[in-house]
Amino acid sequence: MAGKNQHVVPHNGGWAVKGEGNSRATSVHGTQKQAIDAGRRVAENQGSELVIHRPDGRIRDKDSHGSDTFPPKG
Repeated sequence: MAGKNQHVVPHNGGWAVKGEGNSRATSVHGTQKQAIDAGRRVAENQGSELVIHRPDGRIRDKDSHGSDTFPPKG
């Protein structure tokens, strides 16, 4: 079973990684790149999806690490 999707979101002037539905951040980072790298590791370990948000909160990108939940396109 796949883990909880991880979201990279703006947080107090920096960036946070939050599990979907969690009110508390898994980790907090100074840059979006640091948060993406950390969130990617968690998503890979859990076989879940990394959802990267823009500073305004809108979704910028998704990076799937699940088995067959989101098969490759093409």
